[in-house]
Amino acid sequence: MKRRSFFRKTSTALVGVGLTTSSYASITKKKIKKPVKVCATIDQQEVFFYAEVINELIKVVHIADTHLFKDDERGLPYQEFSNRMAKAYNQTTHFKTRINTNPEEAFEQTLAFAKEVNADVITLGGDIFSFPSEAAIEWVLSKLKDTGIPYIYTAGNHDWHYEGMEGTLESLRDSWIEKRLLPLYQGNHPLMAAYDIKGIRFLAIDNSTYQINEEQLAFFIEQVAIGMPLVLLVHIPMYAPGKKIVFGCGNPNWGAATDRNFELERRPKWPESGHTQTTLNFHKKVFTAPNLLGIFAGHVHRNSIEMIKGKPQIVADDNASGGYLDINFLPMDEKDKKLIL
Repeated sequence: MKRRSFFRKTSTALVGVGLTTSSYASITKKKIKKPVKVCATIDQQEVFFYAEVINELIKVVHIADTHLFKDDERGLPYQEFSNRMAKAYNQTTHFKTRINTNPEEAFEQTLAFAKEVNADVITLGGDIFSFPSEAAIEWVLSKLKDTGIPYIYTAGNHDWHYEGMEGTLESLRDSWIEKRLLPLYQGNHPLMAAYDIKGIRFLAIDNSTYQINEEQLAFFIEQVAIGMPLVLLVHIPMYAPGKKIVFGCGNPNWGAATDRNFELERRPKWPESGHTQTTLNFHKKVFTAPNLLGIFAGHVHRNSIEMIKGKPQIVADDNASGGYLDINFLPMDEKDKKLIL
């Protein structure tokens, strides 16, 4: 497939709008070569990360799987492709209160929480939309602007998917990113970008087709080599032994034989051969990166934490039901260093 113009941007680190690089120079003088020791704890939606390389509090509100179905007359020509997902999340049950809610209400409440706690950044981990509706995308952009809080976005498999539309997953993703989703990336590369926040580099890498391409792998390797502390943001969780097929990025069981939803979702079936070697190499590189603090994902609609080679991966509850992660990166005090390091 011929790449569209917006994919010709450099894959070197980009700085997100409103995010700071003030600590970059001092950290790169002392590259991280030995694996960072991390203490990660989770209590429902609250997450706490402690490490020596964290210099000050960084508060992140992580949102995934809002599944907004908001649409208007501009979506009428696409109803053949949006009809099922437009009905999938009309009403949900709030994960905490068990009271009826809906995606719009849940998203607004989560943004209000981000403002209340003075979050440094909002991370949008994919499937914010059930399909690429112009009305929903404009609404989200407006709501994010109103918060005044910087944000990072990476796409999920529903954000760019009109069910039953012809094309490969990669070509459909490229097309609808360019036509609809592009403003959410704030001028950065849609498939891979780096955002610096108080000395931690957040990498947004799009794995919404379950696969990783060669340019993304090279980008990740480049970021590891720079030596800054890294946090990885993906939509599809990375494979961990014992997890279901939805933990599908780098999953050795992923492929046509385990694809149960391709007819329901009216999309191409996963490949008979399974993952590309590039995707499997990415999985390996992620969990051997000495400067990676952790991974945050969505897609599964259920909160979990997995430890792979000492690297924590934390998956968020679906925001359609009010779920989010309240993430706190904190310096480790001396008494804890003596106990844990």
